Amino acid sequence: MAGPQCCSNPPILSPSYGVDCAEKLGGLNVYAAGSPNSKLAIVLVSDVFGYRAPNLRKLGEKVAAAGFFVVVPNFFYDDPFVYDNNRPLAVWLEDHGTDKGFEDAKSIINALKEKGYSAIGAAGFCWGGKVVTELAKSDFVQAAVLLHPSFVALDDIEGVKVPMAVLGAEIDEYSPLELLKQFEEILAAKTEIDSYVKIFPKAEHSWTVRYNVEDEEAVKRAEEAHNNMIDWFSKHVK
Repeated sequence: MAGPQCCSNPPILSPSYGVDCAEKLGGLNVYAAGSPNSKLAIVLVSDVFGYRAPNLRKLGEKVAAAGFFVVVPNFFYDDPFVYDNNRPLAVWLEDHGTDKGFEDAKSIINALKEKGYSAIGAAGFCWGGKVVTELAKSDFVQAAVLLHPSFVALDDIEGVKVPMAVLGAEIDEYSPLELLKQFEEILAAKTEIDSYVKIFPKAEHSWTVRYNVEDEEAVKRAEEAHNNMIDWFSKHVK
């Protein structure tokens, strides 16, 4: 899983972009956007580059503008992946497995419920896709979105119990077309829950958060996926 696609076009992490929530949530620092008076919350689970990525925070603001309180948690405890030869991704993942991410995500969601949020959705990007899939196997969230997920297997999708949208890339080492089509077949057989799988032509892994902001076509693809995600949450998190 440590191929070049996973780490291509890394973001420039900017601690000065936005303000982290002064109060920890579920034991983790979070970047928050939107009115805390909303009773609808969305948790964005980052890729390996963590919660300080500017494009991810901007997306959080975009989701918040649709009427949600959005949190982007610091799942890696200020130790995001850095693409160098001293600490390969496989080594970094030993310290930041998705199983730990799932436990932290549950703590975040429980904290949101304690604060009175009546409905919660979650979206996962790459690494975060596995975490959100685990959440979707239970009643932790009301809806889920996977965006170019990594580490998600067929049996994971078979366990999904809540409405799920999968936004995949045509060119993706981690969720190739064949796998995405199998996801689609499994979800379609679950007639009790709403779901869909959408494949974006010409898109590559990580295209929704690590796109070139100066590439008009790339920006357009990313914005389409963002809008699909927001529409899904507006439909199911209410």
